[in-house]
Amino acid sequence: MPCDVKPRFVILYGSQKGQAQSIAEGIAEEAEEHGLVADLSCLSQNDMYNLEKEHAPVVFIVSTTGEGEPPDNALRFVRSIKKKTLSNDHYKHLSYALLALGDTNYANFCNCGKTIENRLKQLGAKQFYATGYADDGIGLELVVDPWLEGLWAAIKGTLSNMASDNASDSAKPDVQFNLLSITDHQNCEAVAPNTQKGDAGVPHVELAASLTRSVPPLSESTLNVPVLPPPYLDISLQEGDTSEQMTGPPNKDSLHEVPISKAVQLTRGDSVKTALLLELDISVSMAYQPGDSFDVFCPNRPAEVDELLCRLGHQNQRNHQVIISLRKDTKKKGAVVPPHIPEKVSLLFLLSWCLEIRSVPKKAFLRALVEHTADGAQRRRLQELCSKQGAADYNLYVRDAGLGVLELLRAFPSCSPPLGLLVEHLPRLQPRPYSAASSCLRHPGKLRFVFSVVNFPACSGRPAGRRGLCTGWLFDLINPGLVFPGKAESSGCPALPKIHVRLRPSSSFRPPSDPSVPFIMVGPGTGVAPFIGFLQQRENERQNNPKAAFGETWLFFGCRHKDGDYLFREELEGFVSSGALSQLKVCFSRDPREDEESVTSAAQPRYVQHNLLLHRRHVTDILLRQNGYLYVCGDAKNMAKDVNETLMEMIKTELEVDQLDAMKTLAGLREEKRYLQDIWG
Repeated sequence: MPCDVKPRFVILYGSQKGQAQSIAEGIAEEAEEHGLVADLSCLSQNDMYNLEKEHAPVVFIVSTTGEGEPPDNALRFVRSIKKKTLSNDHYKHLSYALLALGDTNYANFCNCGKTIENRLKQLGAKQFYATGYADDGIGLELVVDPWLEGLWAAIKGTLSNMASDNASDSAKPDVQFNLLSITDHQNCEAVAPNTQKGDAGVPHVELAASLTRSVPPLSESTLNVPVLPPPYLDISLQEGDTSEQMTGPPNKDSLHEVPISKAVQLTRGDSVKTALLLELDISVSMAYQPGDSFDVFCPNRPAEVDELLCRLGHQNQRNHQVIISLRKDTKKKGAVVPPHIPEKVSLLFLLSWCLEIRSVPKKAFLRALVEHTADGAQRRRLQELCSKQGAADYNLYVRDAGLGVLELLRAFPSCSPPLGLLVEHLPRLQPRPYSAASSCLRHPGKLRFVFSVVNFPACSGRPAGRRGLCTGWLFDLINPGLVFPGKAESSGCPALPKIHVRLRPSSSFRPPSDPSVPFIMVGPGTGVAPFIGFLQQRENERQNNPKAAFGETWLFFGCRHKDGDYLFREELEGFVSSGALSQLKVCFSRDPREDEESVTSAAQPRYVQHNLLLHRRHVTDILLRQNGYLYVCGDAKNMAKDVNETLMEMIKTELEVDQLDAMKTLAGLREEKRYLQDIWG
């Protein structure tokens, strides 16, 4: 091969929120340093690549979304390789490596990556490097960083083997690799305060590590920092008439602007969380079914936008028009102007509605911030946080704390990034999804939903804590007209505002179409919301068809205190009285109990999984013998995991099988769409 021709490989990505795309772009940018040329494409750009004729190594970077579904921009590709008409040697010429991104807090971990990998193998493709399964639940970096580190040698080795094959008929050597597992890279721990002896033998207390300060050994380490991402946007501000500037989401023409017709606080004042019910008037806009969810579009907080404008030095240019174009000299592969930023918008609109200014800065963003930080100690700390050696500190002080860019800039006052850096690195401001908590049969023309006001605790980098973006915004909107528990609605309440929403129809999280099929619902706290809609629907169906056969319905509900946050208590008890709900099983985790030594007392179960275990025979009978359904709604990180583990234990006991068979049984229920989850992290 001539020395002036660089070897080539292909990178294909499927990304829902930008993480897989960012990793793929990073690989493409680093390729030149390794003497390689990378052809980067999204899996949806099927006119940019052709795997049927591709002989160069192919690297797939794919994430998973929803209930194990492919990202939107990978869906067509996954469908195409699943075609049964493809022969077993269709991709026998193809050599590939794959990095799958997922989150073990959700069902079907890395399912998209596993689906692509299994299908490629079935079609004859050969793997040249171990698949990495990265878990966003504990930190993608734990697998991504070492996977990327070993990728270059694997690509070069494969290209070398291909060149040797072209030169002779000798068999190429086997490529040896070991599967990357998450646990192999969990040996980094956050540095805790400690006491050591100084040079004179006098004990002294070392300063504790924090967001802005490291301690040995990290503070004394030589660092491996990421490659500096190449800038790719030119941004200028232009005076102009922005009086007709949009006042809502950039895509509001495709959304429904609906009035809030009612706002009720469901919890008592002394509850740990404040749960609210909002009712929207949708009589002239849209229709929905129980189990559907919808997006609420909210802006960034004005106070945070103002602070960011000041920090960027543009407080007097908030109404200037933002002009964005690609840099002619950029080295970024596949660079495009972010499609989520409309043309001719003001700087104020850009920061209010287009960019997720609370998103956790990725390591590439931290690396770019280093170049705009004047203080040497602060530069060093930012380098540590984005380095391989500082992975544990990054997870502890940035990722797990959920710090946003504004909080990071407060912690590093000498950092003054240009506006373009934020536009290049901050993702699109995402709408927030909520589950419908009503049925159109019970409330025609109305859509109800429930949420708890989220509070993020104080931490290193966030001294005062803060409220969730959308839940805090909604609370402020409806607070003047809020109805409190035990108080009648007043006709003199101020009119409530309108909000922008978009329906997200569910294809599966719905009651069984056959009313005779039994089903079980597990929904502690605000997770009970969609099941209120299920039961309102069931109650109306029973009233309209009194002679029809209806299957059993069970609801497992839990909260902290019976008298403080037992949501929808009267309505749930009414469902039992009417027969719409066969069994209501409730538990209260913080109320005094007779047996304080036991958290799983048969008489007083503490959590919903304990109640499930208490009624395991009925539950397993409905699921395994009556072909019933199980729905779980609520917290993904704790409750949904605990419920899943409890179900496996129940299946093991009732069917007298081992762990593997229990897992297979549960997987079968998922595949049949009889074990369904609507969960959030």
